[in-house]
Amino acid sequence: MAVFGRFRQAPPSVSGRSSHDVLIGLADAAVTGLWGLSGSIRRVIPPTVRDTSITLTVVDRRVIARDQDVVMLTLADPDGAPLPPWRPGAHLDIQLPSGRVRQYSLCSEPAVRDTYRIAVRRIFDGGGGSVEMHDVVVGGCVRTNGPRNAFPLTLPGYGSPTQRVRFVAAGIGITPILPMVRHVQRLGVPWSMVYAGRSRDSLPFLDELAEFGDRVDIRTDDVGGVPTPAELLGECPGRTAVYACGPAPMLTAIRARLAARADVELHFERFAAPPVIDGEAFGVRVASTGTVVRVEAEETLLSALQRADIWPPYSCRQGFCGTCRTRVLDGQVDHRDTLLTDPERTAGMMLICISRAGHEEQLTLEL
Repeated sequence: MAVFGRFRQAPPSVSGRSSHDVLIGLADAAVTGLWGLSGSIRRVIPPTVRDTSITLTVVDRRVIARDQDVVMLTLADPDGAPLPPWRPGAHLDIQLPSGRVRQYSLCSEPAVRDTYRIAVRRIFDGGGGSVEMHDVVVGGCVRTNGPRNAFPLTLPGYGSPTQRVRFVAAGIGITPILPMVRHVQRLGVPWSMVYAGRSRDSLPFLDELAEFGDRVDIRTDDVGGVPTPAELLGECPGRTAVYACGPAPMLTAIRARLAARADVELHFERFAAPPVIDGEAFGVRVASTGTVVRVEAEETLLSALQRADIWPPYSCRQGFCGTCRTRVLDGQVDHRDTLLTDPERTAGMMLICISRAGHEEQLTLEL
């Protein structure tokens, strides 16, 4: 820009007269024109952000586990159009009528392109998403941006060096596992499974699992007590891939059991926030109100805000969806997610569902 600026005032001619040389005048005019043209180019209007969400209509609704109050919802395009493809382990980010966003695993067949199927357990003391989903009736609509996969299935001979698969599911944790079971069965991969819950009445999809016979071991607390990690994992010889989904205590116990097993792959998905590890208490200030909230060492920033009746947007509570992305106006952040980019962190963004304040810091949030 400084180079162009030199030509704004043309120098005297080489003969010393005050009139300008013709060539220099032409150069000045040309550069001035180019500068004006570049200015119009620099003022490019940013592209319009397109809404990529799709509407899904509930075409079937069935209660499939009365003891745990689980409903199965079948979703379809209102016009019957084919739905975006997906693979076992995928979920939908469902945008509810209230504005809440919640994740629900797809539990149907990926080859079926005209419908999606999810199952939802009602949680009365949760954040309200499951209750709202239970209130959706046949003909009701929800929105989504399509399937995403944070729990992909990698099989022996198809990207994994293992030789067999062990599935561990508990309660509603069966939803991402069910398509995986069908997939490995079709491919002829050796597999086994344990499915745990409080009672048979609390377990959804028992009728569909019955076709696999004794490959699926059903264990219920009311008959055999709470299964140990050893019972959940079975023999689990070397070169086994374990896929587990269920409550946090079960996943923690399985991880501890396999901590020293370098010959076993462990893949798992949580349906709740992970426990806080090595946390320290800190304070957070809400910029819009001046409210200061104390975050205890073993609770998340998000849960502390909710305890103070402050309800920012959130969804996964595990640091992978980005719904709770919030700007930090003051203070250093202990980032514990794997989603935000370095520029986003430099710009002051954090995921309040999983990240925390740095040592002896207080955060001020743009809320």
